[in-house]
Amino acid sequence: MDKEKKYRIYRTIMLVILAAFITFMVTSICFYQYFVKGNSLNKYLTLMTSDGSQDISQTLETYKSLINKYYLGEVDEESLKEGAIKGYIEGLNDPYTEYISKEDMDDYLEDTMGNFVGIGIYMVQDTESNRIMVLAPIKNSPAEKAGIKPGDLIISVNGEECTADQMTAIATKIKGEEGSTVKLQILRGEETLDFEITRENIVVNPVEGEVLENNIGYIEFSSFDENTAEEFKTKFEELQAQGINSLIIDLRNNGGGIVDEALQIADYIADKDSVLLYEVDKDNNETVEKSENDPIINMPIIILTNESTASSSEILAGALKDLGKAKTVGTKTYGKGVIQQILTLPDGSGLKITTEKYLTPNRTEINKVGIEPDETVELPDGVDNSYNIDRAQDTQLQKAIEMLK
Repeated sequence: MDKEKKYRIYRTIMLVILAAFITFMVTSICFYQYFVKGNSLNKYLTLMTSDGSQDISQTLETYKSLINKYYLGEVDEESLKEGAIKGYIEGLNDPYTEYISKEDMDDYLEDTMGNFVGIGIYMVQDTESNRIMVLAPIKNSPAEKAGIKPGDLIISVNGEECTADQMTAIATKIKGEEGSTVKLQILRGEETLDFEITRENIVVNPVEGEVLENNIGYIEFSSFDENTAEEFKTKFEELQAQGINSLIIDLRNNGGGIVDEALQIADYIADKDSVLLYEVDKDNNETVEKSENDPIINMPIIILTNESTASSSEILAGALKDLGKAKTVGTKTYGKGVIQQILTLPDGSGLKITTEKYLTPNRTEINKVGIEPDETVELPDGVDNSYNIDRAQDTQLQKAIEMLK
């Protein structure tokens, strides 16, 4: 009897084990059918973890299929497309290459030509802080009057936090209708500051000039925009008529702009057929920019520079320095030695893309290096920029005057 009881117990245990095994096998087969044969998710995952041989269109199609199949919310195809393009371009890790939506293209081109309504600041991407940095406020602009300074980091615009990769979008938010206001939160050193600034029609890049002591001419402008070279020539001729015998060109806080305008100003000063600039593309093909005319400015020249002297300003300063046509005084320049083109796509959007690097006539690279001045002169302690400084305290300007006396 005991033996038969033990047998029944043993048989029950075996049936339980067999049932569990069968359940496991059926479940495994079902999962296999679902994930490997019946469901394409495995195919997607295989594609996503491939050895990199698939191209971007295949990868995007993979994600699109996953989103369409599993995503709970509404799908905006245009937003997905724009986000994909932005992300793809941001993957270059180039602070100067960016996607411009078709909605922003008109404003962007207006800015390039130097005409817009806003607060009047030049901005750059500061990769170290991942913030947008104020390179310089435009002279007499709402930003300058409100107290915005070079080096300020923009934390937020109208309460929306912003980062360096949002350059074009932030520029659009800062602009707006004349008479309206924009709120900026600024990080200056360890201090956080709030500004509410009224937008105005910005008069960009007035080329200003005057005669200083000892018949020294002084010309200052804050960017290279459309017609800057012609305005520079006109201003020089006005000063020449007043009897100047030397010239100071103040490029401090000049964030650059249109390269051809800088080359045209160099053409006024350099000897005919002098090399002004080498432009080198990705295949090491060189384009040589040379002066085309006899010089109209024949006098001692000093160029003032600082850490906000960038791009086209560095092209002009580097060319005249290398050619022995000018001395440079101040501090090392910003170091933007690459050139961008704006390409317009059929749908109206655009791509600002770095296409070439430039070298000075002595084949000196500037990008991420900057130009060291012939005479390094710091501003007085406690003064971090040449804006809003008395002429008598402006050690860089005073040094230039001393050298030209």
